[in-house]
Amino acid sequence: MTPIAGMDEAASRAELAALAAELAHHDHLYHTLDAPEITDAAYDALRRRYNDLGAAFPALVAPESQAVGAAPASGFAKIRHGVPMLSLDNAFAPEDFTEFCARIRRFLGLTDAPLAIVAEPKIDGLSISLTYEGGVFVRGATRGDGTEGEDVTANLRTLKSLPLSLPGNAPAKIEIRGEVFMSKADFLAMNAAQEAAGDKTFANPRNAAAGSLRQLDAGITATRPLSLFAYAMGEASAPVADTHWAYLDQLRAWGFTVNPLSRLLASEAEAAAFQAEIGLARAGLAYDIDGVVYKLDDLALQRRLGFVGRAPRWAIAWKFPAEQATTVLEGIDIQLGRTGALTPVARLTPVNVGGVLVRNATLHNADEIARKDIRIGDTVTIQRAGDVIPQVVGVIAARRPEGAVPYAFPTVCPVCGSAAVRAPGEVVMRCSGGLSCPAQVEERLIHFVSRGAFDIEGLGEKTIREFHAEKLIESPADIFARLPPLRDVIAAREGWGALSADNLMAAIAQRRTIPLARFIFALGIRRIGEANAKLLARHYGSYENWRRQMEAAAMVGSEARSDLGSILGIGPAIAEELAEFFAEPRNLATLDALAGELTIQDTESASGGELTGKIVVFTGTLETLTRPEAKAMAEKLGARVTDSVSKKTDLVVVGTDAGSKARKAAELGVRTMTEAEWRALVNAAESS
Repeated sequence: MTPIAGMDEAASRAELAALAAELAHHDHLYHTLDAPEITDAAYDALRRRYNDLGAAFPALVAPESQAVGAAPASGFAKIRHGVPMLSLDNAFAPEDFTEFCARIRRFLGLTDAPLAIVAEPKIDGLSISLTYEGGVFVRGATRGDGTEGEDVTANLRTLKSLPLSLPGNAPAKIEIRGEVFMSKADFLAMNAAQEAAGDKTFANPRNAAAGSLRQLDAGITATRPLSLFAYAMGEASAPVADTHWAYLDQLRAWGFTVNPLSRLLASEAEAAAFQAEIGLARAGLAYDIDGVVYKLDDLALQRRLGFVGRAPRWAIAWKFPAEQATTVLEGIDIQLGRTGALTPVARLTPVNVGGVLVRNATLHNADEIARKDIRIGDTVTIQRAGDVIPQVVGVIAARRPEGAVPYAFPTVCPVCGSAAVRAPGEVVMRCSGGLSCPAQVEERLIHFVSRGAFDIEGLGEKTIREFHAEKLIESPADIFARLPPLRDVIAAREGWGALSADNLMAAIAQRRTIPLARFIFALGIRRIGEANAKLLARHYGSYENWRRQMEAAAMVGSEARSDLGSILGIGPAIAEELAEFFAEPRNLATLDALAGELTIQDTESASGGELTGKIVVFTGTLETLTRPEAKAMAEKLGARVTDSVSKKTDLVVVGTDAGSKARKAAELGVRTMTEAEWRALVNAAESS
């Protein structure tokens, strides 16, 4: 190999081009096909040579080739969404849609006036956001976990259907959202070409679209037949329209493709007919859809409704009926969850259901097995509905084999042998071994690094199981305390190498700073999902305060326990789970170890105004607002809403016919105001 110091410009240009092509080839094999043909050490040598040569002759390195085929330290760079990209609640029947509309009316206090709704076929693709500044496309990201996604800007630039600039009437900054997808015909043609070339084929158009857009080499994305439908707006520096339908018209005028089957419905009563119409047309469409999204057309009402949990209150996805198939139940496995729940899973003769090969399906619990009289060897009907895990619907009794016996649900944990118990009023059997049960510890570790929690790239389920089995990690804190010093040991493992180990170390380092809500969710406390974790983080503000109050709340009858129970959305069952978690010394030791390794960020309030961090209680009848809307207003401005008045309460909003809460506020000297004064306070805060 020629020393770089002795090379001229012509030789350097030729070698850089050759190295770039070779690296792209190996990146494709490694990242896309999972079939590397050289060792990590050999790859690292090629990468070092390329980097050293590029450093000596920087003018010869084209900007788009500086990271040829190379993943950033932890995959794609992350982009934080200005407005969260949340998922949609689902409807599966007309009554679900009717209830969705009823919830809108209750929240807004509306009468029977028709609700204008926009119906859009739900494309089965990959959600993306597109940011334009000064009319120029500057940034694109996947949805990711809804808060932050992957930077796929370079890949999106290769889409022919993506306008790279907007006309002068566009806001100075606007984020447009849509779906990247692959048509059925393009999918079949691409798979045929892949197979002919001996390359990997994809299971369905959705996977093909996602895999194509998430290529580390944008050159590969450019060869894939991807399409784009635009359908929503994130943040914008100026209003675009008053209604969603007008917004779609504006998108068309700007050069975006909007699904031509989208329709403005004069009222919710027209939705059922539209759903049936699209259902009949579904098979003949050029692309896959799995339902219809219905959105309230009035954007002002959308803003008032806001979001709850991970979904908007003003939109819903009405999914098509579940697809069914029959197959044989070969066995029943018992899976153990992080909370000790014993979940029965049907092991099936593989069968294709809606384009997906299904081998397993949930049996829910012992009562369901008994109610449906499901036995090993039975021919069963299974179904998939949207993204829901396949489930066993029932048994075809006429095909039951001779000798099939009722299933006996285990009474001991299949992993640690501890007794499996069923708490009064519950249907789930749970292992009583707690943190002494290896399976529960392992499942908690898997949950800890999952997407909504720490989201550590490179620590997937398979890796966690391997590391835990070999005692490389035995608790969450070990990820940060034990793994970095073991970098060389991990690099020497089969299938790893220096590059993969370095990427993992970088991903771990990146997650040493974590928002409080993610941290709480990551702990895997029973009944504490992402929505409840956010409620707790918003209410207590900081890790130190949350932990201090939770330890105090472990005592029944304490002020801290009363405060916890007063948080709207945190009921007695959740409060009990939190108290039990903090009463366990091993859990406190886990928290101590994690706190020593991490920076846990305080929860940022939505506003820096007068209501930030204040505890607000509403009492009596509100005449211009519904109670849910008033609560949403307060939380949007950084306040915490509780259901009872105490000396910690900062403000009580008193409606008509107020009773004991108003009297208690007067006794404690808590500030009160009328509904009109509350509206004025909110308007002042929003306009400041």
